[in-house]
Amino acid sequence: MQELGARQYRKAPAIHPVNIAAILSQKMSNQIDDEQITMLRRAFSMFDSSKQGRIEKEKVRTILNTMVHSYDDSELDQILDNEDDGSGKLNFDSFVRVATHFLDEDDEALQKELKEAFRLYDKEGNGYIPTSSLREILAALDDQLTPDQLNEMIAEIDTDASGTVDFDEFMEMMTGD
Repeated sequence: MQELGARQYRKAPAIHPVNIAAILSQKMSNQIDDEQITMLRRAFSMFDSSKQGRIEKEKVRTILNTMVHSYDDSELDQILDNEDDGSGKLNFDSFVRVATHFLDEDDEALQKELKEAFRLYDKEGNGYIPTSSLREILAALDDQLTPDQLNEMIAEIDTDASGTVDFDEFMEMMTGD
């Protein structure tokens, strides 16, 4: 993050053509961050039509349908029942606990998918992707990229200038984190 005055700004991911994690809008961690809290607060407020700080359990399901890649209905029912005080509604704190559980699971699923994608690109199974292969992949994903842009992207991705991209560098490229 960069600080400008009293505000902090997160550097935007430079590699937007392949930033599939932005679609999921999640960080690869088990802690909820300020950005996620803001997103959850907005979603909660939109469904808190009575503005009493509580939403119906079914509305939580609706919110999760828009935010989470996939989840188990029976698991959601069990967690909702545990958080319900008997009113059939959840306050914001309960909502955050429910949503965070599924957001974390979604992060784990994303990491598993990215590991599989890395293995596909790591054809020789040696734990890295040559930057020459990555250049071809990036060029195929966006045929408008110039050679200079590709060089710049590769330099940013291959942070240790090894001529290869290991899994950590690949994760950083894909998630923008």
